[in-house]
Amino acid sequence: MQFAFRGIPSQLAVPQRRPTRCCAAGVEVPAPTGDKRQQPLGKKVSLVSLGCPKNVVDGEVLLGDLTRAGFSVTDDHEQSDAIIVNTCAFVEDAKSESLEAIVEAASLNEDGKRRKVVITGCLAQRYSDQLASDLPEADLVVGFQKYGNLAASLQRSMGLEPTREALELATAAEAQQQSQEEGVTSADAGARGEVAEAGTSGQRVQVGASTVPFRPEWDRYRLTPRHSAYLRVAEGCNHACTFCAIPGFRGKFRSKPWQAVLDEARHLVANGVKELNLIAEDTNQYGMDRRDGRDLAQLLRELSQLEGLHWIRILYAYPSYFNDALIDEIATNPKARVCKYLDMPLQHISNLTLLAMNRPPREHTLKLLTTLRTRIPSLALRTTFISGFPGETDQQHRELVEFVKTFKFERMGCFAFSEEDGTPAASLPDQVPQRVRERRRDELISLQQRIGEEWAEGLVGREVEVLVEGYNDDDWLIGRTQWDAPDVDPLVFLTDSEDPHVAKLEAGQIRRCVITSNSLFDLEATPIV
Repeated sequence: MQFAFRGIPSQLAVPQRRPTRCCAAGVEVPAPTGDKRQQPLGKKVSLVSLGCPKNVVDGEVLLGDLTRAGFSVTDDHEQSDAIIVNTCAFVEDAKSESLEAIVEAASLNEDGKRRKVVITGCLAQRYSDQLASDLPEADLVVGFQKYGNLAASLQRSMGLEPTREALELATAAEAQQQSQEEGVTSADAGARGEVAEAGTSGQRVQVGASTVPFRPEWDRYRLTPRHSAYLRVAEGCNHACTFCAIPGFRGKFRSKPWQAVLDEARHLVANGVKELNLIAEDTNQYGMDRRDGRDLAQLLRELSQLEGLHWIRILYAYPSYFNDALIDEIATNPKARVCKYLDMPLQHISNLTLLAMNRPPREHTLKLLTTLRTRIPSLALRTTFISGFPGETDQQHRELVEFVKTFKFERMGCFAFSEEDGTPAASLPDQVPQRVRERRRDELISLQQRIGEEWAEGLVGREVEVLVEGYNDDDWLIGRTQWDAPDVDPLVFLTDSEDPHVAKLEAGQIRRCVITSNSLFDLEATPIV
């Protein structure tokens, strides 16, 4: 299979394995909540969700729309009538994984059953025309602005008349888009594929603008466990990091309206959510684009008043938007519901590299980190670095290594630099060879493994709260501490599972436990009876 556009592999071998079952692997997906659903059409859809939590929320909203329009949801692709591949286009590996998933989904039709293949997500938004041209197996390619049309479009693609609910979803989405103050420019539309007009939801490619208005996200088909949910507080990004293409296909930064965030949070908590994970491209910039003075610190304070909510976690913070009020709210929230945890990608520490990345300078970062460590006791910091950025010398890499050794982040990830189509960094001189990028990445990851293990050893003997997740595939009862974000961080294995007190623990319960041992990053703990 050939792809002519840069940033996508020129050849992609069709995998022999079956596609990963989705909705959420190993998680029983709760039924959607909210208004009464359309009577079933007898048609099933399944979802392959790739990439970040923001994509998870998009997928949940799409499935919520589809169930309202009469579809049922299955996690068995072989039994489905349509497979939605919600793609990621963050780095090269993510694009390759997305393309593999599309090809795998299409390959299921070799059994003679004609399943519709729908491409959504960042790859669809960024490369719509190329995907449609090079992947004739794709029945629909749908971008962010046209998600409200998906139910009607899919029904038409199946030869069905759209249900009333599907048409209402499409009409509401079009009306909301037309009411948005910032219109779609011809250049924006041309760069991202043809913009479908209202009522033409039968088009194969439907993309439109990247900066789109917020749709209600409270009534979604949840892919996360019942007790934990992602809460999107903003969308888009105004930064110009030279390595990142996200602003080009996720649009400008805009905060979700205050009342919409609170309404969604209340709905989630009323339906059993104990943990809210706040997400955006720049979460701690929340509210700074509005004139009402409400920011993330005030949002944390308001959310912490919700009865039944136990943890609020901040993911995807940016170094430039911390103020005293936010730091104090994390440190001293009256309800103690804000996790002592921050996810804040730093990307590098060498000033020369940061300058080339168009990121905040080293001095700003060091001052902020010192402040956070000093003012927030027991804080766990997660960060991410890029290895092998263009022009990165051995000395600059050693500077980063020494910084990681000295600061000792509790959690850390590292990516080898990926040349992203259309970004300034892709055309910078002194590109670092791929093998060097990967070697430097592996060195940082190996270093972090030792640091993470040392930190886990330091927790042995401590009494901590554990959010019970349930049993894993090996029948271990597992959970997480406030220092562990879902999916990316270590787990707590609850021992003495034959003890009747432990055996009665259920997913979503929060118990005091004593950490008894560690295995690399993961912990073992015994509940306190």
